Amino acid sequence: MQMTRQKMKRKAEETQWRGGWLRWAHACPSPNCEARPALACIDLIVVHSISLPPGEYGGDAVAALFLNRLDWDAHPYYAQIRGLRVSSHFFITRAGKVWQFVDIHQRAWHAGVSSYRGRARCNDDSVGIELEGLEGQPFEAAQYATLQRLCDALRRVLPIRYVAGHEHIAPGRKADPGAAFDWMRLSGHLAGSGLMLPPLTQHTR
Repeated sequence: MQMTRQKMKRKAEETQWRGGWLRWAHACPSPNCEARPALACIDLIVVHSISLPPGEYGGDAVAALFLNRLDWDAHPYYAQIRGLRVSSHFFITRAGKVWQFVDIHQRAWHAGVSSYRGRARCNDDSVGIELEGLEGQPFEAAQYATLQRLCDALRRVLPIRYVAGHEHIAPGRKADPGAAFDWMRLSGHLAGSGLMLPPLTQHTR
């Protein structure tokens, strides 16, 4: 009976996915992706923050950026990023809604020059999750709830072992999600899962 319940739970977890696409995310495929290297072990989740223009929430500019549709003349800030081609696998809005732009089995363009757990080029073997927000500013409870649910869904279908911020994989170059991100909250949720977070962010009881 116990085995049957475990099989049913596993089946329910697997049905959250349609191939590399999460069923409860809003799918919006980005052209900014490519095949991962052969034999890539996708064992890292990278947490980012983004808002466009910086500090302004609720618009469609982030999606437009990932889809190469951003109007570069719509705001003075965009002159600094004109022509940028980037993407992330997931984007979580302030309300906790999740958008997916890249199949989790594909390489998204979110990490840039990076290194973590003894490996460089983190785009090769990581999943990028962007939170709508600004470095140094708090995130919403709904975003943490969705992030936790998303981490759980990912670790059921990928060999995830690590969760880190952009600031941890590209120190000195990037500072997101920033000091206001509650790593203790995420660590508490993941306690007992075996996932490893960056030093000094671990949950202790």
